[in-house]
Amino acid sequence: MYRCTEVAIDCVQYSGEIADPVQFKEEGNKHFQAGEIDKAIECYTKAIKSCKDKKALAVIYRNRSACFLKKENYNNAVSDASKAIDVDAADIKALYRRCQALEKLGKLDMAFKDVQRCATLEPKNKTFLETLRRLGADIQQKLKTTFSTDSRVQNMFDILFSDESDKEKQEKAANNLIVLAREDAGAERIFQNNGVPLLVQLIDTGKPEMILAAIRTLSGMCTGHRARATAIIHTVGISKLCSIMAVDNEEIVLATANLFQCVYDSLSGGDKRNYGKEEALVLDSSKDLKDILLALLEMIASKKVSGHGRDQALNLLTKNVPRKDKKNTDNSKGLFTIDHGLKKILKVCGQVPDLPDQLPLTENTQLIASVLLNKLYDDMRCDPERDHFRDTCDEYIKSKFDPNDMDRNIHAINTLSGILQGPFDVGNVLAGRQGVMEMMVALCGSEREVDQLVAVEALIHASTKTSKASFFISNGVTLLKDMYKKTKNEKIKIRALVGLCKLGSAGGDDYSMRQFAEGSTEKLAKQCRKWLCNPTLDVRTRKWAVEGLAYLTNDADVKDDFVEDEAALRAMFELSKDKTILYAVACTLVNCTNSYDKKEIIPEMVQLAKFSKQHVPEQHPKDKKDFIERRVKRLLKAGVTSALAVMVKADNSILTDQTKEMLARVFLALAEDIKDRGTIVAQGGGRALLPLALEGTDKGKIKASHALAKIAAVSNPEIAFPAERIYEVVRPLVSLLNTERDGLENFEALLGLTNLAALNDKLRVKILKEKALPEIENYMFEEHDQIRQAATECMCNLVCCKEVQDRYLEDGNDKLKLLVLLCGEDDVQLQRAAAGALAMLTAAQKKLAVKITKVTGQWLEIIQRLCIHDNPEIQHRGLVTVFNMLDADEQLAKKLIECELLEILTYVAKLEDNPKKQDAINAARACLSRAMDTGLIKPFSN
Repeated sequence: MYRCTEVAIDCVQYSGEIADPVQFKEEGNKHFQAGEIDKAIECYTKAIKSCKDKKALAVIYRNRSACFLKKENYNNAVSDASKAIDVDAADIKALYRRCQALEKLGKLDMAFKDVQRCATLEPKNKTFLETLRRLGADIQQKLKTTFSTDSRVQNMFDILFSDESDKEKQEKAANNLIVLAREDAGAERIFQNNGVPLLVQLIDTGKPEMILAAIRTLSGMCTGHRARATAIIHTVGISKLCSIMAVDNEEIVLATANLFQCVYDSLSGGDKRNYGKEEALVLDSSKDLKDILLALLEMIASKKVSGHGRDQALNLLTKNVPRKDKKNTDNSKGLFTIDHGLKKILKVCGQVPDLPDQLPLTENTQLIASVLLNKLYDDMRCDPERDHFRDTCDEYIKSKFDPNDMDRNIHAINTLSGILQGPFDVGNVLAGRQGVMEMMVALCGSEREVDQLVAVEALIHASTKTSKASFFISNGVTLLKDMYKKTKNEKIKIRALVGLCKLGSAGGDDYSMRQFAEGSTEKLAKQCRKWLCNPTLDVRTRKWAVEGLAYLTNDADVKDDFVEDEAALRAMFELSKDKTILYAVACTLVNCTNSYDKKEIIPEMVQLAKFSKQHVPEQHPKDKKDFIERRVKRLLKAGVTSALAVMVKADNSILTDQTKEMLARVFLALAEDIKDRGTIVAQGGGRALLPLALEGTDKGKIKASHALAKIAAVSNPEIAFPAERIYEVVRPLVSLLNTERDGLENFEALLGLTNLAALNDKLRVKILKEKALPEIENYMFEEHDQIRQAATECMCNLVCCKEVQDRYLEDGNDKLKLLVLLCGEDDVQLQRAAAGALAMLTAAQKKLAVKITKVTGQWLEIIQRLCIHDNPEIQHRGLVTVFNMLDADEQLAKKLIECELLEILTYVAKLEDNPKKQDAINAARACLSRAMDTGLIKPFSN
């Protein structure tokens, strides 16, 4: 009788079949039985292509269906099983496989029909009968839940629309509706019960709490479901959603932006459902996606849209237009956005809030617009596309210049500032156009405050790069100095100072490339700190002080003075809650901790450079290791970790990948000293590092992962990463095992994984799922003693897993041999780890205890050395291994007792009880007791 509890592969011989399909099928069977599912699928696919016999083809389809079941690819499993059933409707194996796949897909009624047919064909099969009973119960429960959910949905809408319901009851009903919509079954019931039109009616009430509940419910309904998302867009209407997102209510705006994102994700491939015959109706969503993009572009330049609404429209474009993977050659969305919306984005960049008749903005709007410009420019694939982008920007700025209208001129210059903060190369070219610099100079000399502010900020952004700064040192420094000295307006004075700060830091940390006279940068920094700590100044002015320090802290004297000024540090940390200066704060902290990339100075190359009269960078005396360590301690004392944790929570449109990388660099510098890691954990550093390790630039993710490894290696992971966060740590640590990472990163990642693997089986399984095992095994062969030791210790904690034990049981590898040989090494820590792994493996798998004798001729000598080791822990582990071998096989036990091992066991067992060696003594006594039980030795008679 066929056993359905296991997935069996049919091995039937066919007469008259050509050789190739049979050969491919047989190879597929072998791969399946060996657990090599991908190779099995490949062989079966080749067999299908070359097979002409219908009956043989049905068996191959049936076999491939079993493979897809193993791979949890249930749609393909259903498809292949159906093809087998088409040939033979009574194919019981194919019917049951299809039943299993359908059940996993949630199609219980169809699965029930298949297993019902199986039970008819084999009425005494217990597996079929049990499955039939279980599915019947599940279907009844589903029907009961459906009817119950329908009545609950109707009841919730009745409460929400009732004028008599009290507010508390309505809030509860609204929250229940939102929760229900987040579950697929609940969302479907709301949808089927005329939910979308009813939710539109809720929106039309105009009550903020009702609008919020309706929008959040719609978000849940369309998440990951293309059909419902399409219906919602067509029922509610894109223009209506835009009008809701345009209101001046930040909570409603954020909820509507989330709804747009859920819809966009579902329409653009976020939905992986199999719609069958309805697929063609659901798939064509290109027009809806295009309409959403056009609506968002209209929003960003509309006066009817609030500042928060404009921010979210820009954020949605930033997230969804540029390619996520540069390997994808389709950048049509970026080109479409440039053609239909680039000038609208530039209009936002050029807004000057102090002038009349401007668009409503928040403090973040223009920075978000600059980020979008930068992302769009990076998305361009070739020079003609970049030229078109630059020409459009150039044309827009030129069109705004008007000798008779100063407001239009400052709009043009402010637009240039926005471009300089985004795609700098484009802004740099435009700043060099005839008349642009002259306009900046003219605005600096204007009597209107707003003209001077716009001009100075443009000068500051234009001098961002060192190459451009050299031009300004000869042309703009005098202008900035005059403005700084002559103006009495603090807003203009501080901006002029920041311009000087930028120019003064053009040499970076090269001590020999100071732009200004000795002591000048310290004076500028002192003034910045003074403004920073002045609570009477407006926040925007104080933020410019941070901008200045971001450049001046390239100078080591400034760094040292700044970290000693705890009031200034705390003022900066407090200001960092305003997300618009995250980049400047991150730059300042990177400079103070010296966590930027440093070129290795090779003495021979320095001599060669001096001989050829080339410039040689010089290190500032205060940039040496002891000064850096002192600065890190001061930052930790001032609460830098808590500030960083707050900064990491910023919105992705503000917290760019470059900013994330800088924050990761700072964290790594802070975690350098093992004594400081407890402080970092206590202030929330462990939690803050996780998003930095999972998102951002490749370099940033590596830095954050390394900082996590440093913390995980010495801290209790359950405290450092509480609750479910502990499972998120595994992937970043495993990424550091890559052979391209340096030795220290490999070593500390292994230590962190060792600590995690010691906690519970769920974490060990997670480590294996992240495919860390082959990497850990490779590092057990590493020549570097500490890395090899760390890998062996990690393996010692992983051998509790059945999957790891199975790898050691496999024939044709030297894994067990390596472990035995490592037990014979001189390194005590390495021996301890290897002996522990061997003891646990032989306890879990008796076959491994026998296999030890076959992997190397030195096994007995190594085991004996373990049993007489000076270290009680190693001795105990060796004796436990001996006990496992005695218990595993009678012939092996006899061989062990007949050799010198009996004398060793007798000697250890006779030792007086000793707390330090008691475990080893007890293990030796257990070995002798086991030998007596099996009759290998007898006790002395009196």
